[in-house]
Amino acid sequence: MLTQVRPSDAIVPRPFLKWAGGKSQLLAQYNERFPKTYRNYYEPFLGGGAVFFNLRPKRSFLSDINLEIINVYRCIRDQVEEIIKQIHHHYLHHDESYYYDVRARVEETAEWFWVGNNVERAARILYLNKTCFNGLYRENSKGHFNVPIGRYKNPSIYDPDLLRICAKQLKTTRIEPVGFEDVLRRARSSNDFVYFDPPYQPLNQTSSFTSYTRYSFTEADQIRLRDTFERLRDRGVHVMLSNSDCEFIRDLYSGFNIHTIYASRNINSQGSKRGKITEVLVTSY
Repeated sequence: MLTQVRPSDAIVPRPFLKWAGGKSQLLAQYNERFPKTYRNYYEPFLGGGAVFFNLRPKRSFLSDINLEIINVYRCIRDQVEEIIKQIHHHYLHHDESYYYDVRARVEETAEWFWVGNNVERAARILYLNKTCFNGLYRENSKGHFNVPIGRYKNPSIYDPDLLRICAKQLKTTRIEPVGFEDVLRRARSSNDFVYFDPPYQPLNQTSSFTSYTRYSFTEADQIRLRDTFERLRDRGVHVMLSNSDCEFIRDLYSGFNIHTIYASRNINSQGSKRGKITEVLVTSY
């Protein structure tokens, strides 16, 4: 039997999704690298949104090609009380059988997205995110969520107060389902700050995982991203990017400022391969 929803330790905006590779643990190292002044904030690979919630910008544009994630953020922004009601229903019924029943509910096309916010679908993703193995978001080639149930005795499925404060932070934010190059249409001067957190480049040939969705992120995509970074820099835009610490990425961004970041990562299926690693943080300024 599940206990009551656990109260937040401190009600401040912070990620409401668990996200593999999320930046919450790295913010202390990032804070000294953020630009001192800017007017507009852009985050094209949204994910868990840790940097956005840390900075709490007044004017922001958040984007991702994952329609499920964009729908979640829009529903939190626009219909948070409806989301809370839906998640509470999942909370009351949660067990292994119920989890797999909810996970199996899918639509084969993306037409659902274009008719407006889908609260039921957003609540499904939030529920699965908090009860699946390691909070991992992963899709198969058809775009279906395929992570098994997690080994939690009493999962903290949702925090109404956190969702409400995040909704307030998101209220004036534009949230769109577009690729990272769309930022070139928007960010044009030193008034703009763009943070890129793409799927990380594999550290070696045997580490081929490049995306949590049906869309892989290849070396060619990394090069396109570097070219986008460079074009923004040439306009005077403040640009920051995180990625894996490997020769390919360091060579790709050799013309920019590269900072070494120390992280603990726990998403490898083999416990012996989890632990302290280095990442890079690239800045144009």
